[in-house]
Amino acid sequence: MEQTADGEDKSSRLGDVLSVSGAFEGSEDIAVARDLARSFLTDVQALHGLPVSGRAMGMVQLVASELVTNARKYAPGPCLLTLEINGGAVDVTVWDSNPTPPAILAPDPTRIGQHGLEIVMAVGQSFAIHREPVGKRITTAIVLADDPGGDPAGRQL
Repeated sequence: MEQTADGEDKSSRLGDVLSVSGAFEGSEDIAVARDLARSFLTDVQALHGLPVSGRAMGMVQLVASELVTNARKYAPGPCLLTLEINGGAVDVTVWDSNPTPPAILAPDPTRIGQHGLEIVMAVGQSFAIHREPVGKRITTAIVLADDPGGDPAGRQL
């Protein structure tokens, strides 16, 4: 969890919702975004007793990395990553200053690069793009515990 200079926890708890946010300004911060995701989910499991599968831990780090990478590549200024526990999933949201929605390309195994959103959409339970007064927010939900008999993204088959 993030802490302020005086040691106060910057995460919030509202009922069953836990969240943490971080602002990122450089490409070196992509690793910091992954670390924030891993630390947050580790604390969610250890401190709050919510189950977090190894798959969920990896997928949330991957999604945070892909979304922050895209924001840093295509939008001027900083971006904001927010992770929020909502029921049995974690909502991964990245805000950036560019109001233009990203191009969502059809899967193409021969294409080199530009697979980030394709990956995010494949592993998430949901995917949404919201325009904001300044910029846009991209949100996906990753289920925390594996579905023993179904889709690893938690979707109904």
